[in-house]
Amino acid sequence: MFTPDAPPQTARFQEKREAILGAAATLFNERGVKGATLADIAGRVGLVTNSVTYYYRKKEDLATACFLRTIEIYDGFAIEAASEKTATLRLRSFFRKHAELLASIELNQAPQIVVFNDLRALPNPQLDIAFSVYTDMFRRIRTLLKGPETSGLTRDALNARTHIVLSTTNWMRSWIGRFEADEYTRIADRMTDIVINGFAGNKSQWRAAEAEPSWQPKSNANDASDTAEAFLRAATFLVNEQGYRGASVDKISARLNVTKGSFYHHNDNKQDLISACFDRTFSVVRQALSLAETGPGSGWDRACAAARALVRYQLSEDGPLLRSSATSALPDQVHRDSVRKTMARLTERMACVVVDGMMDGSIRPLDPAIAALVAIGVINASAELQRWAPSANIETASDLYVRPVFAGLFCA
Repeated sequence: MFTPDAPPQTARFQEKREAILGAAATLFNERGVKGATLADIAGRVGLVTNSVTYYYRKKEDLATACFLRTIEIYDGFAIEAASEKTATLRLRSFFRKHAELLASIELNQAPQIVVFNDLRALPNPQLDIAFSVYTDMFRRIRTLLKGPETSGLTRDALNARTHIVLSTTNWMRSWIGRFEADEYTRIADRMTDIVINGFAGNKSQWRAAEAEPSWQPKSNANDASDTAEAFLRAATFLVNEQGYRGASVDKISARLNVTKGSFYHHNDNKQDLISACFDRTFSVVRQALSLAETGPGSGWDRACAAARALVRYQLSEDGPLLRSSATSALPDQVHRDSVRKTMARLTERMACVVVDGMMDGSIRPLDPAIAALVAIGVINASAELQRWAPSANIETASDLYVRPVFAGLFCA
């Protein structure tokens, strides 16, 4: 645990520190690392700010401790799962342990843990510390997939599938709350089945990686100036990396090598620009799903094509799309609710395409709502794919990353 210059740890010290970590995790999840303050966190546990600094001198140290605490918990799940004999059983154990923890948190039987959305909003040296440990966790989870099923995979292919597993784990936290807590492990088992066995019916085959031209969505800003589109891309990238508050006007301007004055010449304010980023993202996703609903082929063909097109878009010069994790740090609750409602509706549209496939037999019997959530989560996470699989690009990502989602994690 990251506790710089920590005083001697008595039982009372440990108890109070755990309370601070739980309160901090809740606030970081709600407001982002940049948006939460030590004063807010102190107030949640009945302390003054100076009392919190007795445990963590800086907010960034506290945020790092929260991230390391979550990583330590995930590491524990992976260590326990590693004792299972097959990769399938190891993944089932890992997902189940995570679901059990989320149920305990929902029932107030365990403290909140921080999500990884804002990890890159940390400054150095805290970022280097946290990301190094996160990478070690990634490697540990990767070992769960090793076995005869994956022995023929390249390193990038195995990393891409590990990214699917970890992204699905992280994404699960955003949607499992729609179920009763005592259902969480059952839902995790359904999710595990979808991740491992994919969507395909008996006769469905994965098509060539190249998506049809009609499946290539366009930004709703294509009619805008090149400069306006550049601001949208820069803001999207920075919000994905550092959250709403971390993506300052100065940083957006610096990414484009323009002045702050130039920013305000082209944009009224940051909030309107970020709203436009969400609109742009939703427009692209909506186009792909609309094409999936009305396009040719089976439900399987259309669901695969939509996912393929969106992942290609993420990795293209037009990408990335704004990650849904950016929602939590939006300063306006009304805006947060609106964004989440739109994302939920788009996920339902993907579920409808899955149902089409189940009806025509091209997709096997499965839970369409969970299948859609898995697919949307993996699409959402594809913006980070190249960090783990450097060879991924718009030509290779379909086979490297999308195919294991639809054909099953251990497909050859």
